Amino acid sequence: MFGIGTTELIVIFLILLLVVGGKKLPEVFKGLGKGINEFNKAKNGVKDAIDSELKDSELAAKPAPLEDDTKDKDAKL
Repeated sequence: MFGIGTTELIVIFLILLLVVGGKKLPEVFKGLGKGINEFNKAKNGVKDAIDSELKDSELAAKPAPLEDDTKDKDAKL
């Protein structure tokens, strides 16, 4: 609904260019990219851990399968 448009991105880029400078700008974006990648890796790690825990708890909550008693009864007769 309230997304960032092209004009806002241009203004942000120009302000960043004035504050940081043209020579340091690629380093800033490189660091930003690394930070986003690390965040996504951590987010996926947490998600995987939660999924694993849920799967383990579902397996633990399942009742054990009933043993087939007919074989024992036939052997006793």
